This record gives sequence, structure tokens and C-alpha cells, in this order.
Amino acid sequence: MTTAEYAVGTVAAVAFAAVLYKIVRSDAVASMLTSIIHSALHAIS
Repeated sequence: MTTAEYAVGTVAAVAFAAVLYKIVRSDAVASMLTSIIHSALHAIS
């Protein structure tokens, strides 16, 4: 790959990471993960 291709790939990876970060930081996902962890911890005890 050339330098320009690396630059385009890097920009795409950063954009993808930003989208994932926004999704994971949303209230709906946070409450879902909290619920899953809470259920898992109660299943152990």
C-alpha cells in the first residue's frame, strides 16, 4: 500500500472507532450492559 492508502485506512479506522465509542457511551447500551452484568452476578450467588 502507498502512503495515501495508509492515510485513508487510518481515517476510516478512526471514524469507525468514533462511531463505536458513541454507541457504547449511549444510555441505552450502558443500561443494557449494566443489566447483563447485574443478572450475571446474581446468577453466580
